[in-house]
Formats: sequence, C-alpha cells, structure tokens
Amino acid sequence: MMLLGGALLSSCTDMLDKEPLDSFTNSPTFWNNPSSVEGYAATFYNLFTGYGNYGGSGDFYFKTLSDDQAGASFANWKYVNIPSDDANWTSTYTEIRRANAMIEALNEMATEMDEATKNHWLGVARLMRGWQHWDLVRKYGDCMWVDHVLDTDDPILYAARQDRDEVMDKVLEDLDFACKNINEEGTGVKTTWSRNMARALTANVCLWEGTFRKYRTEAENGKGPDIEGANRFLNYCVEVCNPLIANYPLSDNYQAIYNSTSLANNSEVIFCKEYVKDQLDHSLIDYTCTSTQISGMTKDAFDSYLFLDGQLKSNTSYDTSNDVAVFKYSPNDNADHLNIQHMLAVRDKRLSQTIDSVLCYTGEGGWPRTKGDNAMTSSTGYSVCKYDNVTIERAYRNQTGTNYTWAPLYWVSVVYLNYAEAKAELGTITKSDLDMTINKLKNRAGLPSITTSVNLNDPKMADAGVTDPLLWEIRRERRCELMFDNDFRYWDLIRWHMLDKLDTTNPKNIDITLGADMSNDIDGTYDGTLNGAFIDAYTIGDSRFDRTYESKHYLYPIPSNEINLNEKLGQNPGWKEEEEK
Repeated sequence: MMLLGGALLSSCTDMLDKEPLDSFTNSPTFWNNPSSVEGYAATFYNLFTGYGNYGGSGDFYFKTLSDDQAGASFANWKYVNIPSDDANWTSTYTEIRRANAMIEALNEMATEMDEATKNHWLGVARLMRGWQHWDLVRKYGDCMWVDHVLDTDDPILYAARQDRDEVMDKVLEDLDFACKNINEEGTGVKTTWSRNMARALTANVCLWEGTFRKYRTEAENGKGPDIEGANRFLNYCVEVCNPLIANYPLSDNYQAIYNSTSLANNSEVIFCKEYVKDQLDHSLIDYTCTSTQISGMTKDAFDSYLFLDGQLKSNTSYDTSNDVAVFKYSPNDNADHLNIQHMLAVRDKRLSQTIDSVLCYTGEGGWPRTKGDNAMTSSTGYSVCKYDNVTIERAYRNQTGTNYTWAPLYWVSVVYLNYAEAKAELGTITKSDLDMTINKLKNRAGLPSITTSVNLNDPKMADAGVTDPLLWEIRRERRCELMFDNDFRYWDLIRWHMLDKLDTTNPKNIDITLGADMSNDIDGTYDGTLNGAFIDAYTIGDSRFDRTYESKHYLYPIPSNEINLNEKLGQNPGWKEEEEK
C-alpha cells in the first residue's frame, strides 16, 4: 500500500514534459495491474504539503500573509513584481498532464481491469485534475482547461485563456465523478485515497467557488456576481458534507489534531499526512519553540476570540482587565516575565491551546516553553504553541527537520464550518444545522451554543460590509477554529472579497499590525516599538513596513515568459500596467 508521505519525486515545470508518460512501461500490462496504477498515482501525494518535508516550510503556521499573524519578518503581498517564470503556473500544468496521462492510459489500455477498480483510479486522476485546475483558477483567474495530453502542435498552446467560470464548471464535473467512483474508505485508513477524502476536498473547492462567485465585483475581479452559479457550488458543498458529518464524530481534544505522533485513530480525521521518525520529518515544531523570533498572533486575531459567556469584550460579564502575573521561571532568572493566564482563562478555550500563557518579547522577555528549550521571542509577544508536543524528546522538537507529528489535511471540523457557511449563504440554515456543526465546535471550546438569531453587535461587522450577524459569527468561528491552518485565512479573505483587510495603511486595520498589551511591563524590559500600549510588529527601529491594498492582488500575475511564448494569454488586471512601466 502506498502511504501519503512516501518518497518525494521530482517533476519538471514544462506543460509538455514527457516525464509522466516516460517514467513507466507504457503498456496494457502496466495499466491492467492495480498495484502499478497505485504506484503511478502515489506521485500525487507529493502535492499535499502538510507540515512540510525535510525542514522545508509547510502549509500550517508558515503562511503569514493574513490578519492572524504579524510575521517575524514583514509579509508583503504574494507578488510585488511580475515574475519571469513561476512554478505556481508551470508545475500545476505538469500535474494536470500527469492526471491526463493516467486517464488516457486507463481508458485506452486497462481493458482487463474490472469496471469498479478502473473507475476508482479514473476518479483519483480526475480528482487531481479538477483540484489542480481549481488551484490555477483561484490564483490566476482565466486559464486553459486541459483534458488531454498535449503535443507540441496542440492549439491550446497558442490559444487565449478560457473564462474561469467555464473552467470551474468542468472542475465540478471532475470532482463529482471522483465523489461517486473512488472507493469508500477502508477501516482505519486515513492516508490513502477514499471517497470521503474526495468529498472533503470537493467541499473546500465548492465553498470557495460558491462564495467567490457571490461576492466578486467586476472592478476588482474582472466579473460581477453570478448568484445562480454560486448557489450550484454551494448546494454541492452541502451535499458532499452530509455523509462526512454523519460518519466522523468530533474528538474531545482540539489540540490533538495538530500535535499528535499519530492521527490514525483520531475520530475526526478524514485524510492526513504521516510523518515517520528519522525518515520523513518536518520543522513546524522547531519554528515555534526556537531562539529565532516566532511569527506571533496579532491583536486583531486575539480579540476575535469570544469570552466564555459567548460575548465580545464590550458586553461580557467576565473581568476584562489585563491582569497579568509577574514571575521568574528559575531562581537565576533576571527578568520579570508576564503571565497572561488570567486573560486566557476567561476566553474561548482554543486560545489557550493556540498561544502560550506567557508573553515572549524582545528585551528580557525571552521564555522557554519547557526546561531546556531555547528562550523564545515573538514578533507580537503572543507565541504559538498550537503545534508543539512537549512530551516528545527535546531533540525531536527544537531541531530543524526532526519533527514527526502527523499533519491533518482534511478533518471534520472544517467540514462543519463548510456546511454551516454554505447553508447560511444559501439562506437555508436552521437551528438543527447549527447544532450538528458550529455548536459542536463552540461547546468543545467552552462556549455557549448560538441560534439563527445571534447578534453580538460587533462593530467590525459593519466595517467589513457584512450585514448578516449569523454569517459573521460563522466566519468568526471559522477563523478561531482554523487559526494559522493551511493558509485558510488568506484564501477566505479572497473569496469573501475582503482582501483590503490586509492593507496596513488603513487606520481601520491597525490591529493587524499590533500585538500584546505591554502596559504591565513594569520594569520596561521590552526594547521594541510600541503603538500606545501595544507591541508594534511592523515598526523596527526607524523603519515602518506597510502593505497598501491594490485590486490587482486578487489574482497572481501571469509569468512574463509564458506571455512571451503565447501573447494571447494576456496579463491579469492591474499587472498589465505594471508590465508597461
């Protein structure tokens, strides 16, 4: 059996790369052997980055372009200039070619394979083809839909890009086939292809596409809203979520999803990446308990967590004072450290499982999470503990490329969030829907349940242009549940048409640049820059770092060398003007 997290295989970045066809014996013998096909399909596992590989950065925590984190180094837009080449474009088409090669070979040569097995592997290939096209669409907008292996004289190579809506309609066809034909999950198998894995992946894609079509504007995204199309994707999201909700019970330990040495028996995990001690490792833990400054949680993110009575700070019955305890972590410690345990004790329980109970800041505020760890500092004072597992041997926690906790890829709390948001967007959500999704997450976090009439009178809702209080609270729940996970937040802001929230020059967004309240730093040991009482993460010395919103950042620029090869591709809005400067 091929497991996710196996040997990494390299691939070229050329749309005409022959490697997917030439790396095996291209014969009916190969394609009629399920084990051979499984080995070919295993290469797709490399697309699921998880926590990273062999010391490289992964999809969790490291993605600092959001309002949840202020990076230890300033995180600008994903692109500032037009690149000449870009693997986001070319490598994705290589994977599409790989999928098409598999589809063509199965259809033409797997004549002796039984229909169910053949359709399973066709489903895997179409799942990957659809998923990769979606990745192109969300990054570049219009692109070429490729459903066959290209030759050098193929007209597609010299054609204009296709409308992104047409491409996504074809993506949905691929995903639907996968959800109906990939085998049901075997008992206890969470690292291989399954129908439920396909459903979870499809739910993510359909929620993204449905909301993107609903909220996009012609001025900023090139096309106006498409409510009919949006509803089609949102309804399909609901459809594929239903069997997942029924079959994956929520576990009682929020943090265990992120810091376990095995997820094989975790009830809410649908698909995960297995890491193996001393064989396949990552560096996520090391980057969150290191002497190198940690990318910390912003004040904006901290304030998004509700108090245990389910209220905002302005309405809660709990003590809202910034009560901190000053303590020393050893007799020889010369610094007074600030313990924020009181502040965490009255908030959503996920907060205390996401950041440390001690502020970690430059000056004399470095603090080790466990005895023998390096003294940590955070760009905002709030250091990230969510992914750490202090029971693991220290050498396997704080050394680069030695961490071996498993990474969740698709899990049921995300399904709950997808389902509830899709139903809210469709206007069909009920109290029963909330009880089987959002309220389960809230109750695990120590928060009271909500009803469809919830309204916390959050002033930030109006600032964001949202008019539905229930939808706003579902979005809040998504943010807190998935804090620092999988680059969700950045792509959520894209699909909600809220990318301007990352503009650090807008006074309404000031809290995304700030960190912890240092008014209790009685000895004045913090030696960075403050904005009022709060750590200013993006002012270093005399230099201020800022991101200014421009609508062009909704889409990546088309690499210039691709346009040189085919001028009909054209450039994305806003970037064309940059190209002409």
